[in-house]
Amino acid sequence: MSMRGSAPIIEAEGLTRRFLVRRKGSVRRDTVTAVADMTFSVAAGESVGYIGANGAGKSTTIKMLIGILVPSSGSARTCGLDPLRRRKELARRVGVVFGQRSQLWWDLPVRESFAILGDVHRMPSAAAAARTDELAQQLDMTGYWDTPVRQLSLGQRMRAEIAAALLHSPELLILDEPTIGLDVLSKQRLREFLIAERAAKGTTLLLTTHDMGDIERLCNRVLVVDHGTLAYDGSLPGLAATVGAGRVLVIDLATPTPDLIGIPGVTHLGSEGGGLRQRLALAGDGDQPGAAPSIPVVLAAVSERAELRDLSIEEPDIEDVVRRIYTAAEG
Repeated sequence: MSMRGSAPIIEAEGLTRRFLVRRKGSVRRDTVTAVADMTFSVAAGESVGYIGANGAGKSTTIKMLIGILVPSSGSARTCGLDPLRRRKELARRVGVVFGQRSQLWWDLPVRESFAILGDVHRMPSAAAAARTDELAQQLDMTGYWDTPVRQLSLGQRMRAEIAAALLHSPELLILDEPTIGLDVLSKQRLREFLIAERAAKGTTLLLTTHDMGDIERLCNRVLVVDHGTLAYDGSLPGLAATVGAGRVLVIDLATPTPDLIGIPGVTHLGSEGGGLRQRLALAGDGDQPGAAPSIPVVLAAVSERAELRDLSIEEPDIEDVVRRIYTAAEG
C-alpha cells in the first residue's frame, strides 16, 4: 500500500466540544461535554477503528474533524488543513459517509447522483465517467444504476453511498456506522471492496462502528472513546490484553480425559463430552499472571497426558473487550 505523504492525515490536539442542554421541564441549561481533551493523530494509509458506546462522542469528533462543528477548545487539522477555515478545500480531499444520512439525490436515478457529484468535485467529465464505471463494476451497482435512490434496498444504497464518497478518490475516507442494518452478505461485499480499494489507492480509513467484525477485518489500529475521552489507542490484541481478555486453546482429545489441570502456563476453563473437548486459557493473556507460554510447550504437556486429535485458538471477543473497558471506567 502506498502512502500519500509523511504528514499525519488527522491531527487532534486537546479537541473539546461542549453543548448547552436545557433541562426537561426547566428553563435552565446545563453544560454537557461531548468530547473532552481528545488528542490523537492518524498517519497516511492507516486504517483506524473509532469505537465507543452511543453518546460517547464519536460523531461529534468526526464533525469537528471535517468542519461541521466548531470545537469549544483545542484544534484539529485534517489533510493538513484547518477544517473550519478551509472546509471547501477539505471536502475535495475527504470522503464521508454517515450511515443514517444520504448524500445522494433521493428521487433521482443513481446514475444522475454520480453525474452531479462529479460536477460538485470539479472532476473532468472523462475522469468522472471512468471512475464512476470503475466503482459501479467493483460494487456491483450496474443492476440498479437507473433506479431512483428511494427505491434501493439498504444494502444497495449503502454501496452507492460509499462509492459516491470515493468518486473523487479522497485521501481520507470517514465511515460512520456504514454497515448498520445490513445483512451478512452485504457486509462482506463492502468489507472486501474497502480492503481492495485501500490496497490500490492507499486511502486512509477512519471507521466508527458497533460491528466488531468491521473492526477486526478492516482496521490495524483502534481508538476507544469513553464519555468523550480517549480510553485506549493501540492494536486490537493490545486492547484485549489491557482489559484482561486473552486467547483460549480449544483441545479435542481422542478419548474422554480427566480435566487437564496443573499444566504450567494455562488455566483450565471447562470440559465437554466427558473430557473429549477441553478449553485452556493461556497465561500472560488478559487476567492470567505471568508470561504467556508458547503453544508448542503447552501442547507437549497435553500430549503427555492424552492423545490430541485437534486444536483451535479462540481470539478475544472484541465486544467483550469493549464492555470490560466501560465496566472498569465505571468502577
